[in-house]
Amino acid sequence: MAFIWEAILMVFCGFLLLRVSGRKSIAQMTITTTIVMISIGAIIVQPIIEDSVIKTIITIAIFIGILVLIEYLQMKFNTLEKLFTGKAISVIENGQVNTKNLKKIRLTIDKLEMQIRQNGISSIDDIKNATIEPNGQLGYELMPDARPLTVGEFKKLMGSLQPPSPDNTRSLFHEVQTKQHPTPNKNKFK
Repeated sequence: MAFIWEAILMVFCGFLLLRVSGRKSIAQMTITTTIVMISIGAIIVQPIIEDSVIKTIITIAIFIGILVLIEYLQMKFNTLEKLFTGKAISVIENGQVNTKNLKKIRLTIDKLEMQIRQNGISSIDDIKNATIEPNGQLGYELMPDARPLTVGEFKKLMGSLQPPSPDNTRSLFHEVQTKQHPTPNKNKFK
């Protein structure tokens, strides 16, 4: 019957200690984080089989402490970040697929295309530059013609096509706020 309470204690302690490690999803975990989390999972089961709950909690705390220390050192020292986490690797440069880097990271064109489709892009030709980030996600920059129109670009476009007329200089809200409603030009509506 004691193993039930030990299991509950292990889950509770594991939850509390994992909260200290951060809020990353599995997709955002680095290699170091993944190793620590797998190790913790294996360790949590041990005290239920054996009789060393305190040793297990201390071991998990040590693993989390090491993980937090590694992440802190990575923020301070770029070399350690490159060693533990890695850096983004360019897979598309100026619209051309970099097959040499794809081979380096053991990524096929099909898997690259899958990630591109998952980001809502239908053609490699629409991508100017793309990287595979340390967490395995695709980072990309679209070609100028494939980029969505921004509000700023739309305003510039509308400003260049239609010069403001005296009737368009005041907004509808201005008319309501000042309670001045100009009489519409009757010739304008014919």
